[in-house]
Amino acid sequence: MVLLALMQASAVVLDVKANCAAVEEAASKASDAGAQLLLTPELFPVGYAPRRLRSTFDPGTLPALRETLAGIARRHNIGLVYSLPALTPAGDWHISATLVDASGGELLTYDKVHLFGPEERGAFAPAAEAPRVVEFQGIKTALVICYDIEFPESARAAAVRGAELLLVPTALAGGFEAVPQVLVRARALENQLTVAYANHTGGEEGYDFLGGSIVAGPEGSVLAVGGTGTELLYAELGRTLDAADATDRAASADEAVAYLRDRRPDVYRSWGI
Repeated sequence: MVLLALMQASAVVLDVKANCAAVEEAASKASDAGAQLLLTPELFPVGYAPRRLRSTFDPGTLPALRETLAGIARRHNIGLVYSLPALTPAGDWHISATLVDASGGELLTYDKVHLFGPEERGAFAPAAEAPRVVEFQGIKTALVICYDIEFPESARAAAVRGAELLLVPTALAGGFEAVPQVLVRARALENQLTVAYANHTGGEEGYDFLGGSIVAGPEGSVLAVGGTGTELLYAELGRTLDAADATDRAASADEAVAYLRDRRPDVYRSWGI
């Protein structure tokens, strides 16, 4: 079994020191509880304030900040998912997420494809690469970010590449409770994988965050769910030992709900979708 921890907390916009200290405290507690992986919210180390980040944050500090976060993973012997701005070679800014292992080594990165609202679209450029899949602690793992999970295509792209666990750093404001309560569970069920969704809480730069972080299992079940305040959530994940790819996983599922096996992509393409 793998024990997954989700950090639900409030960041301080552009106070990198305070935010990294909060990540370190969460990593320490999660590691002491036996967790092998800590998932943190979208843009947590810098705070969620897209336009202010674009006008004020110095991307030249990113290498040192990434090393600080890798150091947290090493010190506490725990895998870590963090989300930061990323500068592309073309000079575009993306919202990124990174998975490092307990040695601080980078296993996986992902750049956000679906940007939400005028603030994000005014500060960042949308990426276009599909989620990649790596093995972490025996579990095939992928990343998407926040608004991405609200599009069936994002989770499906991870699932057909063999993902068993989809990690989602998010920054979801109040008023969108259906996302964790309905859509995250639906994405897990329809793709027969586990979805972990870690959100901010409290207020940041005019945003009132929902909390409500959740881990949904492959049957759409709730493995862990957060309230509205600061907390660490835990969920136990089983390794899938004989699932070489998504087709094999679907074939072993109940005949009535083998969604991955029974999908018809050629037909959908003929529909123009």
